[in-house]
Amino acid sequence: MVLEGLGEALRNSLRKIAGASHISPKLIKELVKDIQRALLQADVNVKLALELSKEIERRSLEEKPPAGMTGREHVVRIVHQELVKSLGTPRALNLKSQRIMLVGLYGQGKTTTCGKLAKYFQRKGMSVGLIAADVHRPAAYEQLSQLGENLNVPVYGEKDSKDAPELVKKGMEELAEREILIIDTAGRHSLDDDLITEMKGLSKVVKPDETMLVLDAAVGQQAGPQASAFHEAVGVTGVILTKLDGTAKGGGAISAVAVTDAPIMLVGTGEGPNDLEVLDADRFIGRLLGMGDLQSLLERAEEVIESDKAEDTAKRMMSGKFNLIDLKEQMEAITKMGPLGKVMEMIPGMSSMTKGTNIEETQKKLETYKVMMNSMTNYELENPKEIKKSRIERISKGSGVEPLEIKSLLKYYNQMKKMMGSMSGNRRMQQKLMRQFESGDMKLQ
Repeated sequence: MVLEGLGEALRNSLRKIAGASHISPKLIKELVKDIQRALLQADVNVKLALELSKEIERRSLEEKPPAGMTGREHVVRIVHQELVKSLGTPRALNLKSQRIMLVGLYGQGKTTTCGKLAKYFQRKGMSVGLIAADVHRPAAYEQLSQLGENLNVPVYGEKDSKDAPELVKKGMEELAEREILIIDTAGRHSLDDDLITEMKGLSKVVKPDETMLVLDAAVGQQAGPQASAFHEAVGVTGVILTKLDGTAKGGGAISAVAVTDAPIMLVGTGEGPNDLEVLDADRFIGRLLGMGDLQSLLERAEEVIESDKAEDTAKRMMSGKFNLIDLKEQMEAITKMGPLGKVMEMIPGMSSMTKGTNIEETQKKLETYKVMMNSMTNYELENPKEIKKSRIERISKGSGVEPLEIKSLLKYYNQMKKMMGSMSGNRRMQQKLMRQFESGDMKLQ
C-alpha cells in the first residue's frame, strides 16, 4: 500500500475515536499526539506536523458537529480535511497533444516513469512516442527501448550520440505524428552547473508543455530544495513522486514539495507499468485513512472492462444465475485492474478487514482458480453442477492440482452465487452476508 506505515498509524489513531463512548477533550488531545507522532515518523516536516495537529485539535474542540453527524464522525472528517489541505491543490495533467520533458537527479526513476507515463496516456486512448535524451548513462537508451517494446510504443534514440539537444530535435521530427512525446533526460548525482546547462539547452529545443520533476519519495525533506532548484532552472510545472509504496520517507517528500510552486501531479505506487496515479488529495488521504477510493476503482474498472459485457454479467450475478464463465471473467477483470492489494485498498473498510490476511496468497489462489477453469470444457463452465467425481479427477490432472483444490473452487463459486442471489432485494440477508465476510467466513478457501 502507498505509505503503508503512515496509513496504519493514522488508522490506529482513529480507532481510539471509533471505540469511544463519547468524545472528550482528553481523548482529542491523545488523538492529536498520536497523529503528530505518525506524521513525524513518516518524516513529515516538523513545522507542518505541528501546525497540522494544532489545527485538528482546535477544530475538534471548538466546532460543533453538523446536523446528523456524530461527534466521532465529525472528528474523523476534520482529520481528513486537514490532511487534504496540507497537500495543497495539485493541478491535473491535461489530456491533449503535448510534449513532456522529465528531469531529475540520478536514481530517481525517470526512465521507468517514462514507461509508466506512456502507459497512462495509452489507457486514455492517446498515441505516445518516447525520446531517449540521456546520452550519459550507459544503457539508458536500451532500457527505454525495452520499455517501449513492452508497451508497443516507438522510441527514438542514438546509441553513440553525445549531443542531447540535436538528438531530441531529430526525435521530435521522427515522432511528429504522435500525440504525446515524452523526453527522458540525463541526471547527475547532484544538481551541478553542467546538468543545469544541459537542461536549459534541452528546454529551449523541446519547448515542453510540461516539465516534470521526478523525485524518489525516499529522499525525504531533500525533495523541497531539489524541486525549488529545478524549478528555478527550467520552470518545473509539476512533480512525479516515485517509489511511494511502503516508504517511510514519503511524508517528507509530500510535505516538502507541496509548499513549492511545483505541485505533485502523479505518484508511482509500484513496479508495474500501471502503477502511476494522479494525485487527488481527497482520494489519497481517504485511502490512507482506510476510507477507500471508489472513484479510482470505478475509473480503473472502466479502462479494462467492456461496459456492455460487464453490465450483462452483473445482471446475471445479481440474479444468482451466473456460471463459472462469468466468475472467470470477473477474476480476469480484477487481475487487469492491478495487484489485488491495491484494488482492495480502494474499497472502503477493506484495509482494516484484510489486516492479517495474506493478499499475495489470495492473489495466487485466484490465479490457480483460473488455471483450473482453463482445464474445464465449455459444458462444465456453463453447468458447474455437473462437475462430479470423474470430471473433478480429469480437471485435476489437466490443471496439475489436487482434487481438493477443484472442490475449493466449486465451494467458492457456490458461495459467490448464493451471496449475489441473496443480495437481490433482501436487505437482511445482505447484512448477514456482510457480517460473514467481515468475520472471514467468506474468504477464499
